[in-house]
Amino acid sequence: VPCVCTPRSPQPLPLPWDAWRRRSPCPMDWRQLLSYHFSTNIQSRRRSAFLRDMTAASTVRVHHSITEISEASWNRCASPFGAPSSPFIDHRFLRALEKSGCVSGGTGWLPFHIALIEDDKLVGALPMYLKSHSYGEYVFDHEWARALASVGGNYYPKFQVGVPFTPVTGPRFLVSEASRLDDLRRKLLQSALLVARTADVSSLHCTFLEEAEWNAAGGLGFLKRTDTQFHWQNEDYSTFDEFLGSLSSRKRKNIRRERREAVQAGVSIERLRGGDLDQRHWDALYSFYIDTGNRKWGIPYLSREFFGLIAEWMADEVLLVMCKRAGKYIAGAIHFIGAESLYGRYWGCIEHHPFLHFETCYYQAIEFAIEHGMRTVEAGAGGGHKLARGYVAKPTYSVHWLRDPELRKAVSRFLGEERGWIRQDMELIASHSPYKRTRGAPPKGAHVGCGDQQSNHHGGRDRQ
Repeated sequence: VPCVCTPRSPQPLPLPWDAWRRRSPCPMDWRQLLSYHFSTNIQSRRRSAFLRDMTAASTVRVHHSITEISEASWNRCASPFGAPSSPFIDHRFLRALEKSGCVSGGTGWLPFHIALIEDDKLVGALPMYLKSHSYGEYVFDHEWARALASVGGNYYPKFQVGVPFTPVTGPRFLVSEASRLDDLRRKLLQSALLVARTADVSSLHCTFLEEAEWNAAGGLGFLKRTDTQFHWQNEDYSTFDEFLGSLSSRKRKNIRRERREAVQAGVSIERLRGGDLDQRHWDALYSFYIDTGNRKWGIPYLSREFFGLIAEWMADEVLLVMCKRAGKYIAGAIHFIGAESLYGRYWGCIEHHPFLHFETCYYQAIEFAIEHGMRTVEAGAGGGHKLARGYVAKPTYSVHWLRDPELRKAVSRFLGEERGWIRQDMELIASHSPYKRTRGAPPKGAHVGCGDQQSNHHGGRDRQ
């Protein structure tokens, strides 16, 4: 099998961005696949090696819309036993993606959500999609697809477990009972493999997992990967100035200068959430979002309808940071509010002002997190420039199952090498920490371990 990845800089396939809309990359009949419900009683499949540990009372079902599962049942699994919740696996967020048409068979994201049923009750769930391309995932496998195609194989369709267009770590194997966490997580993984084998897809990918999920999947034979993001950690700061006091003198002075210059042209900044939001704010934000996509040669994945549904269903879980000059909104960013974290997602502007991006996306987010006692701020994929602004490197996790044994062998070999690159990157980043260093202590925020020392994963910048 040819080389499956270009180290540290994977390139997308040399096709127009919407080529997957205009041609079928494989001889698969989507309608035939949809007609099969993948609802099976586990008792009849007990001879399968992947299912021998499952109980006779379990039933695996696949749903082609999140609306086929009740919001209460899904969210009970998404935040069981009072665990911190993520807004991105909330039933409302996933429903908004589907209802707005951003996620559908037509966009290459066909819902294939897995439900694990026991005694007519949902005890486990998995947000999964049948994919006809590799866009909007932020863990790159384009070269794997190219390698398989070069020897006559079809990489698409594939299954993707995660949240579309959202490079944010969070639970993926959703369970309802704390006492059965390991058991139900294993059943969900086995169920996903059952569906992947039954559908005869090339691969199954689970991205932006929590570390415990990553280790559990690795125990079932999935290939393990890690990458790096930059997160801000709240060390019980009471004010933004106290946070600045933890930085080195040079970094502290630079941030104060950037904050002054960001607004010196008469820019005022508003933080808006809940009932403070109205349509003019959402219209302005969407115009900024579209402008960013157009300027960066990207294709905006989300529609205005999606933002309207978020405004209707999740306004209390959203923070808009809007910038105004001469009575007109000129820039803004949207953040989602979790139980313990603030997640920065989309930014845009129609006027350029030095450092306004940093003020809107980073410094305002840090201030909000301090004021509300939040533990972390996650500002999305990529961005080594975040390090100088108080954000430190943290690992992200994904796992991958590949049907083709030769492709799996080549990918496994590559991921073993890549693990070393990721560790070296994180060690180098930690050595340049912006925080004051106590004599003899490691740099603040250093996290050079990527979980399992034999882990495998992927690097590269967010280009989607």
